[in-house]
Amino acid sequence: MPTSAPGRGVPGRRAATFAVLDPATGEAVDECPDQRPEELDAVVDRAHRAWPAWRADPAARSGALRAAADAVEAAGDTLAQLLTREQGKPLAESCAEVARTAARLRYFAGLAPRTRRIDDGRPVDSEVRWRPVGPVAAIVPWNFPLQLAAAKFAPALAAGNPVVLKPSPFTPLATRLLGSVLAAVLPEDVLTVVTGREPLGARLVAHPGIRHVTFTGSVPTGRAVAAGAAASLARVTLELGGNDAAVLLDDVEVDRIADRLFWAAFRNCGQVCMAVKRVYVPARRHAEVVEALAERAKSVAVGPGLDPRTRLGPVNNADQLARVLRVTEQALADGARAAAGGHRLDRPGHFFAPTVLTDVSPDSAVVTEEQFGPVLPVLPYRSVDEAVEAANGTGFGLGGSVWGADLDRAEAVAERLECGTAWINHHAELSLAQPFAGVKDSGVGVAGGPWGLYGNLRPFVVHRPREEV
Repeated sequence: MPTSAPGRGVPGRRAATFAVLDPATGEAVDECPDQRPEELDAVVDRAHRAWPAWRADPAARSGALRAAADAVEAAGDTLAQLLTREQGKPLAESCAEVARTAARLRYFAGLAPRTRRIDDGRPVDSEVRWRPVGPVAAIVPWNFPLQLAAAKFAPALAAGNPVVLKPSPFTPLATRLLGSVLAAVLPEDVLTVVTGREPLGARLVAHPGIRHVTFTGSVPTGRAVAAGAAASLARVTLELGGNDAAVLLDDVEVDRIADRLFWAAFRNCGQVCMAVKRVYVPARRHAEVVEALAERAKSVAVGPGLDPRTRLGPVNNADQLARVLRVTEQALADGARAAAGGHRLDRPGHFFAPTVLTDVSPDSAVVTEEQFGPVLPVLPYRSVDEAVEAANGTGFGLGGSVWGADLDRAEAVAERLECGTAWINHHAELSLAQPFAGVKDSGVGVAGGPWGLYGNLRPFVVHRPREEV
């Protein structure tokens, strides 16, 4: 299985490795290099040396990114198989992730910054031009390793920056393979994949040669990343997860929206930053919604991602499974009831039964924290004001949704949600062209669309007199 990536080892020294486990079996998929923090100096130095040529020719960059998209598509089946083995998601979802990776490269290949002329009444022609910021560190979590990597490196490369990419130690294999695929079409050292356990990430974030750090992960780690990057005053873009609420209005047509709502919560085994993680329902409709969601949770096929019958795979790793089990058991101990699931499945691997909870305390950790697994609390409310207050009552603010038959009324409620993106009658659907950002603890900076491109650029202003004096 080819899993090599761009980069050079230390001559005469055998590289350390660590095992990468299949979450469906608990067995090793392969080993991955455990690179030492001191090796980063050479990696970042090579990125700096690759930078002048890469930033100098926008047309060549665009062509290289289109070739990169083609290369990803050509390797799609191999990438998807490896992604499913290390991450656990169904193969169809891995194929979709690979396709999204290629689409993002192709999208950013077609973007370029626009020069802007400023007319402020003075006898001077002023132009705002754009320059790349410099080497970018991209640190990616384990839930969407390829898609989130591309969300970071595609705009950075399009802007003219070299990238050092570090995947999660839980899912480094497909990312290393992606690095090898792209190395065949990109100039040397423009994109380098480094793999390893901590303190590799901390060293990368704080490296004085890095000018922009883009990170997706937990709030505590995001704060540590921001603190590390502050040492060199590097720019930071942080996507720090969410605890998205879905507010159902009293005119909602449950039969029509139940499938969409279920998958908005349970896709990728609930391991999606902008998944629905709490549902608020009018008290008189509560039992109906719980029943509809529980019916789907009980009937969905759970199994290894390589089994074509599987719709939900395992939780990715033992630590995350323990967290899901902890918040679920605590909720049940405090009086909640499992309308479906509520327990770990008795089989090898990290499988947890799709769970719908009712009678949950609003103060339960499964409500107030990001559970990041196949567990969904459904809570009743008495008034829309109460529902909106509850939806906004956390430190998170990534996304939210409102569901109802009257679209104008639903939109009016959505306007009141404190989040970066609000959906009506669907959830967690993003186009490549739109901005993606959170508020409160859900992040700093903007990804996606032209905003993602400009996040990797800095303005450069040129003043020229209209007449010589």
